[in-house]
Amino acid sequence: MQKEDCFYLGRIVKKHSFKGEVIIKLDTDEPDLYEKLESVFVDLGNNLVPFFIEKSSLSKSTMFRVKFEDVDTEQDADAIMRAGIYLPLSLLPKLSGKKFYFHEVIGFTVVDTSFGEVGEIVSINDSSAQPLFEIDRNGNEVFIPMIDNFIQNVDRENKIIEVTTPQGLIDLYLE
Repeated sequence: MQKEDCFYLGRIVKKHSFKGEVIIKLDTDEPDLYEKLESVFVDLGNNLVPFFIEKSSLSKSTMFRVKFEDVDTEQDADAIMRAGIYLPLSLLPKLSGKKFYFHEVIGFTVVDTSFGEVGEIVSINDSSAQPLFEIDRNGNEVFIPMIDNFIQNVDRENKIIEVTTPQGLIDLYLE
């Protein structure tokens, strides 16, 4: 399994017992969806390695206590500490309406209701306080904040996101 075929679910943040149990901090708004997992992929040395789950429980909303098969000691748990946890993209719940996953909209065309076609989404910048669409418009970078009020429609079939941005925002990048 390759990382590009998976989504990031969380990270192993600490050991829970001397029997190899670990705590995974889930990076999701809906941790309940992942409570009954049978296996996950653990990022070890940039390789995704399948780990099978013997038992698990969800505690404190996004903290997931897990006992993996063949991880039976503190030393075994130390070997996977701080590793990323991944699942196949096929396990992501389908979103509808104006909700979308960041990876899902790469390659979509952004159309502003007053400006017209802005360009193609090349990536999502989520390192700032407000995530941004990074859009390529004929070699120029345009950044549009991913604010619910800006996003009017997500047309998955035609790969178009319709936005309404403040007057002049897009022009700032093109002058």
